[in-house]
Amino acid sequence: MTLHEQGVRLIEPTTRTALRISDDVRSGRSTARGEVEQALTRIKNTNSTINAFAVVREDHALREADAVDSVVDKSHLPLAGVPVVIKDNVSVTGEPMRNGSAATSVEPQTCDHPVVQRLRAAGAVVVGITRVPSFCVFGATDSAFGVTRNPWNAGRTPGGSSGGSAAAVAAGMISLAHGNDGMGSVRIPAACTGLVGIKPGQGVVPAELGATDWYGMAENGPLATTVADAALMLSVMADQPELAHVNVPPRLCIAYSTRRPVAGIPLDNGWAAALDRGAAVLRLAGHSVQKSDPVYPTGAAAVGIARWWAGTAADVDQVIAEGGDPREIEPRVRRHAALGRLVSKNARIAQLLLGPRLRDAWIARAETFLTDYDVLITPALARPPLESRRWHEAGWLVNIAVNAAYAPFAAPWNVAGFPSMVVPVGMHPTSGTPVAVQLVARPGRESMLIAVAAEIEAALPHWRS
Repeated sequence: MTLHEQGVRLIEPTTRTALRISDDVRSGRSTARGEVEQALTRIKNTNSTINAFAVVREDHALREADAVDSVVDKSHLPLAGVPVVIKDNVSVTGEPMRNGSAATSVEPQTCDHPVVQRLRAAGAVVVGITRVPSFCVFGATDSAFGVTRNPWNAGRTPGGSSGGSAAAVAAGMISLAHGNDGMGSVRIPAACTGLVGIKPGQGVVPAELGATDWYGMAENGPLATTVADAALMLSVMADQPELAHVNVPPRLCIAYSTRRPVAGIPLDNGWAAALDRGAAVLRLAGHSVQKSDPVYPTGAAAVGIARWWAGTAADVDQVIAEGGDPREIEPRVRRHAALGRLVSKNARIAQLLLGPRLRDAWIARAETFLTDYDVLITPALARPPLESRRWHEAGWLVNIAVNAAYAPFAAPWNVAGFPSMVVPVGMHPTSGTPVAVQLVARPGRESMLIAVAAEIEAALPHWRS
């Protein structure tokens, strides 16, 4: 019997929060080495089934933990001794950065990405590098390196492209993970696996993702089991300590909407019910919650798709220019990149879709909507996670269709550059996987989103709260 037929769960719900770990290490109740050793044991016991890790840094991580333990005054280390994982598309010194593709170099990186630098400086210990789909293009995590599975139901994907990071946290192997989000790649895995995931607004956290940051759409963000942990990690990644403070929000005007940004996509009843639960919690908390739909212009969708294509093309071309083997590019990614080259090399199309005009028009419309309302709440997904399978062996059009049908709500906010986040609100009645809502606000309002998410979490505590 296959894992899919069993619907097997691979959850270890006893891992402590990052806040608790760091407090214990700072106070001397625990050590960074002890925390890392426990994390490595959990990884050893669980990863072979889930395939969340591309690299497990056992020896390096223990040495780095010893370095944290050698610091006498740890009061300035908000993540003291906390094991973290890094998604396989940013550089970690001494490790290869494969970006989910056999076409990329196996040579170790010579420096840390700025986000990794900040996490280390805060006392975190990098215990591993996590799986991604090839070039982080699609919303399920599988590649030539294997299929990554959802710990809640091994027959389902943990989402993508930060699926390895999400699976590692959801399975209880570690409590914090780095991800990044160009078309929903933090929020989609968070929704699939019952985590809190934050896509910060543009420029809050250093991006430096691939050749172009997917033309300004991609951002780094945290994945965690609690709102407080996600806020703590975001505060370190952004170098803004105040983001770690989870406050009680004032009375807000909140819009809730089931409108899909792409016409014709059905909304699963379990995900519609998730939105109803989230909205009901916010009403009971005293907020004004009203049904109101943002207008998603066709131009915004075209801008997002064009930047997705063209950003992929730039990333693939950069790898090939650096000596990568073009024969190892997956057919679906090759087709995606070819479309991106058509966009970027046609001056008129590039000016229209990669330039500022259509994007600025959508930003202006979104800002108007989120001036009338403080926060927008939507379903995080339109249907349960995709089947866990070798999607990279399917055609490009199949991948496009299934990705658009299950995860339509995230991408418009990458185009706009607005902060958004996902918080779980329960379980789907048939898939055995969590359901969640997405929260969106204007730029600079990450703290407001965190506060609202904390209210939802308090009323609908999830399995690790």
